[in-house]
Amino acid sequence: MFPEIEFERMKRLPNYVFAEVNNIKMEARRKGEDIIDFSMGNPDGPAPQHIIDKLKETADKPKNHGYSASAGIYKLRLAICNWYKRKYGVDYLDPNKHAVATMGSKEGYVHLVQAIVNVGDVAVVPDPTYPIHSYAFMLAGGCIHNFELPFGRDFKVDEDEFFARLNKTLRESIPKVKYVVVNFPHNPTCATVTPEFYQKLVDLAKKERFYIISDIAYADITFDGYKTPSIFQAEGALDVAVESFTLSKSYNMAGWRVGFIVGNEKLVGALKRIKSWLDYGMFTPIQVAATIALDGPQECVTEHIEKYHYRRDVMLEAFKDAGWDMDKPNASMFIWAKIPEKAAHLGSMEFSKQLLTEAKVAVSPGIGFGQYGDQYVRIALIENEKRIRQAAKNIKKYLNSL
Repeated sequence: MFPEIEFERMKRLPNYVFAEVNNIKMEARRKGEDIIDFSMGNPDGPAPQHIIDKLKETADKPKNHGYSASAGIYKLRLAICNWYKRKYGVDYLDPNKHAVATMGSKEGYVHLVQAIVNVGDVAVVPDPTYPIHSYAFMLAGGCIHNFELPFGRDFKVDEDEFFARLNKTLRESIPKVKYVVVNFPHNPTCATVTPEFYQKLVDLAKKERFYIISDIAYADITFDGYKTPSIFQAEGALDVAVESFTLSKSYNMAGWRVGFIVGNEKLVGALKRIKSWLDYGMFTPIQVAATIALDGPQECVTEHIEKYHYRRDVMLEAFKDAGWDMDKPNASMFIWAKIPEKAAHLGSMEFSKQLLTEAKVAVSPGIGFGQYGDQYVRIALIENEKRIRQAAKNIKKYLNSL
């Protein structure tokens, strides 16, 4: 018999909260039940045809089937920098120094953390949060400090309160905070910030000597006149920050696994180096198609934004009629919905289970995103209007039964 072996890193990971809901969902589907699934941010529909066509064209060439470049082919890194130039007026990013293509932003984020974090390093991650934002640091041997992300019913971050809480954490942390993670538009809460927020954060990072990791995965998906800022619009950001983006949402390319990280040369260089040891990069035709996505016509992105905008409005109206009044976000492909008052005592996990078993509607329990999420659920706008309205009818019956 082998001696019992402990996997210390695995012990640092909690049980995956969403797995319990997913198991119930899969069991219901095995029984033939129709589950209306809002639980995962997995865009419906294919990638735009011109991107698919470029993938096919490039895949037909035998030379493209060998190992690729782990940091991304040059034309893709150039397209990434040009995307920042067009979208944000940021013209100082060098594709050789400041950009690396990643297998989705999640892989890039985790490998970045592995490359730069020493055991015991402290990172600040506001709560609730997309789970990997915290657990990447834990897996790398780092420590996490949380504070509740302050925002109102308009989903605008209370920036004064944010910095008050961050400064308190910086003062009290021993050892000193080395990294601060921000993610706006925020997953799961949909919260947003102003360009001034980033300038203040960059100035604070220089004063207190920490690095910033900014995730803008939902940057394109904004409504009602709001436009997502980038940290690189702030003066001096290149000295202290990196930023990640993914093509998954804007271009319906979730399964393609294409993202990027740009910014500080030292941090990007560390990511490139660890990737050179761990992978050979994405399949070259995917990288070529991603180049076309970023450099090509952007009408497809506009269409996807309009689809989420319409679904948001349909859901707010239909669910309100069902007895579930939710606040209106102005960004991302989610609604961060407070549990209806008559079900608030259940907490997000039990409420999500009951929605699934009684109303045949799947959502993500807020507790899975952190302790401050337990009175909420995250609802992804990935079902069409007909399915949204059917979900509302099912939910109305369930809420009336309470």
